[in-house]
Formats: sequence, C-alpha cells, structure tokens
Amino acid sequence: MSSGGLELPPADGDAGEEAPGGTPLGAVSLVRPGEIGAELDWDTAAWSEVRTRARRAGRAYIWLNLVEQRLRAVVAAVLRPVYQPVHGEDEWVVAAAGPAGQEWVQRAVAVREVSRRKGYLLDPADDNVLSFLTLPQLRELLVQHWPCFEPYLDDRRELELALDELEVTRNVVSRNRALSRAVLDQAERASARLLDILGTGPDGHSVDRLPVDAVEDLVGDRYADVVGVHPDRVRLQRQLPVEDLFGSARRLDAVGIGLNLLVQNYSGRRLVRLAETGCRARLLFLNPASSAVRRRERELGLKKGEMSRSVEMNIMHMRRVRDRLSDPAAFEIRVFDETPRFTAYLVNGDGPDGLAVVQPYLRKARGMEAPVLVLRGASRERVRVQAPDEHGLFDTYREEFEGVWGDSRQVS
Repeated sequence: MSSGGLELPPADGDAGEEAPGGTPLGAVSLVRPGEIGAELDWDTAAWSEVRTRARRAGRAYIWLNLVEQRLRAVVAAVLRPVYQPVHGEDEWVVAAAGPAGQEWVQRAVAVREVSRRKGYLLDPADDNVLSFLTLPQLRELLVQHWPCFEPYLDDRRELELALDELEVTRNVVSRNRALSRAVLDQAERASARLLDILGTGPDGHSVDRLPVDAVEDLVGDRYADVVGVHPDRVRLQRQLPVEDLFGSARRLDAVGIGLNLLVQNYSGRRLVRLAETGCRARLLFLNPASSAVRRRERELGLKKGEMSRSVEMNIMHMRRVRDRLSDPAAFEIRVFDETPRFTAYLVNGDGPDGLAVVQPYLRKARGMEAPVLVLRGASRERVRVQAPDEHGLFDTYREEFEGVWGDSRQVS
C-alpha cells in the first residue's frame, strides 16, 4: 500500500467468487427499476391536480409578493430617516433590527453577499439588506418600532391579524405544499386588507362594485377585459350581487330578451332611487310580439305565448318605474325585433369604472343556466400601453348595444 493511501479490506472469499445469487462477493446488488414495481408516470387526474396546485400557488405568490413589496417600502420610508443618518446606507437595517434581530439580519447580510458574488442581483435597487428580509422579519421591524409607524397606520391589531392569516399561506407556498381553495380565498382577502391598510393609492382595492384583483391587474390584458367567468347566473350573483353591480351606477345600458337579472332581482323602489340620484338608464327588450320570441319558445320547449307574456310583464314593470320618476327621460325603454344573440348589462360604460355582465343565448339553456362573462371597462392603466386601435370585449358589446339601440322602437 502506498504511503497515505487507503485500502479497502478484502471481501470474504476469493476474488471473483460469486454469491449464490450470481453477484460477486463484496459487490452491492442494485435492484432494477422493473423489480421495484415503481410507476413513474402521472395519469390525467394527477396532472389535473398538479395544475390546480400550481395555479393556486401562483395566484397566492402574486399576492404575497405585492404585500411584501409594499411592507418593505413602508418600513424603508419610516425607519430609514431615523437610522441611516447615524449608521449609514448599509448598516441602518442592522441597527434597526437591534440585539433581538441580530441573528436574522446577519443571515440576510450573508445571503446578500452570496447573491452579489454569484451575480443573482439583476436590479441595483435590490442590492441592500432590506431586500433580503422576509415578510415575518419586516413585520418584526414594524412591531419593534410601532411608535414610529403609529402616525401613519391606524389599527395595529387589524394589521397583525391580517399578517397572521397571510403567514399560513406563506408557509404553504414556500414549502410547495397543496393550497386549499379556502386558504387561498383567506389569503386574498387578507392581502387586499393589508394593501388597503398600508395605502394603495387611487387605483387600489376599494372599487365599489368589483375590486381590481391583484392577478387581474398584472395579467388581465391577456384576457381581453374578461375578469370573471361563471358557469351560470347563480354563481355570478354569489360573487357579484345585483346590489353591487347596479347600486352605484351612473349609467345603465341593458339589452336582452327579458332582462330578468335587473327586473326580477332589483326592486322598483331601488330603481327609482337610483334614477333620482342621477343614473341614466336605457333598456332594450326583445319585442314580445316578434317571431324571434316564438322561435325562442320552441327552442326551450315552452308553451306558446309563455315567454312573450313574461317579457310583457317585465316591460310593464319598467314602465311603472319610469312613471314614478320626476324625469321620465332618464329611463328610456325600447324594443327590438332582431334575433337575440346575447344579454348584456353595461354599467358606467362611458367611464373608467365600467363593468359589464354578458351572457350568450344557448339553444337549450334558459338565461339563468347560461355561462356568464364579467368584463372590465378598458380604461385602466394597463391598456394605455396597447395600440390605439385595440379594443377589448367590453367595447365590442358596447358597440353592439348602440347598433341595436339605433334600430329599436320606443315604448310609450
């Protein structure tokens, strides 16, 4: 044996001698994969479950990312002026952490140095210790220095409760475990609440009817204004009740066969109150005496005249509402004779907070059973980067409404 070398002890038996199973003595027997019986392929159900997990985790990550960025900015805005003049740009976070936070802040310093050496820092703005603190560590800075934050943040308890709710999701996402729908919904509510507490600016999460969702705000332009898809009207109304849809309308344009979502779910008293506060409404019903109504009755297997009577009753109800108004011109009612292709409710279609609910007419499905699209008006910040001639679905249905309105007849 050479000096400094290492020699393995000889196996029992002569070299080259085989064990009864055919394996040379002293060798390790490796079981072939086929002998284990392991199944490496995923079936359709497994892939479906994995995609569901990935979608939920991705959605939660966007919320977590927004909250962490916002909290980091708030911490920097409040604590930097206190500690940086004394301790300098690189050390103010270490000083703010104090003795209680020495361990985790030094860990952040070490991770930053590794990232520097390996070239992981692509944005110079992230080359600071604060960018390497996690959400719990940012929270610790906020709690330690609450008197500094108190003039800017109203309710410490509400803030900490929201952060507690979010911590469950953060642990699940960081460890790549399954995120249930209930936990995701809780995380989205907590995140929206946190962003509101920390201050979100003029286009934040306090829109009256349907708050701008964080995921929609980032990737919504990929889906041509569609911010919600529901298999039927019942599921739509769980997320977007008619009170939220119509309650703050300044302008309401609706076209369809009978407009049941409005007529049968929003009382005449509320419609009068809405009109008296300045809302202008234009309602387009399918002419109950037209051949299109009779064809639709046959499609749905209804008795002759059943649908036409229903539409007549809806029109009469809207006429009674109009007659109670001090300005009847604010409530226009018309009928059209064309083949109905969709029903649409466009709320504030001329403003930046436009919202639309659209349902196609299917041959064998009533309006309550048809799928529903929820569309956002295309005037938010994200569409400013689009070409001037690009239009979303909201504009398409608004133009369709105007075309049918121009060919319709007024109801006296």
